[in-house]
Amino acid sequence: MDVRVAGHQVETGESLQEHVSTRIEALSEKYFSRAIGANVTFGKGPHDNGFTCDIVAPVANGVVLKASNRGPEARVAFEGAADKIERQLRRYVSRLRERKGGGANGAEVLEAGYTVFAASPDVEEPAPEHPPIIAETRVDIPEASVSDAVMLMDLRNTGALMFRNSGTGTYNMVYRREDGTIGWVEPKAA
Repeated sequence: MDVRVAGHQVETGESLQEHVSTRIEALSEKYFSRAIGANVTFGKGPHDNGFTCDIVAPVANGVVLKASNRGPEARVAFEGAADKIERQLRRYVSRLRERKGGGANGAEVLEAGYTVFAASPDVEEPAPEHPPIIAETRVDIPEASVSDAVMLMDLRNTGALMFRNSGTGTYNMVYRREDGTIGWVEPKAA
């Protein structure tokens, strides 16, 4: 496994690099042996206070694990981010095990309902006429079931994921709501 350790305005010593490589490789062997590699970047904390650590680990099928953490020392920041990656991998592996054990012939039967919640009574400020575009990226849209899409969203550590529903062939979206639940957007049948 290719583990790259870099410092952004921070020196990464040989001891830290060795520790990072050992921990990432151990996680890979324990949970996901097909991992391609990982990029670990250390930086200075806000206002030059402490350290930050960002981990980006692409694994199979377009899944990219991401985690970041802050700490008073570089090693503490790394351990926090590595723990987040480990939790993501543990969830992913347990969901894969649940899928293999459930359903007739591996098929999933989903029953979904839709509820409209009342808007919050808070008064919102009017949106600007032309809001700024913060970032644009090009991504592959995966084909997955709804439960797999939720798992991919968690693994990618994002708030929303667009996917092609493997059951219907239509584009759908799942997103994490403010209350922590998952929302699912599916187009109406023609």
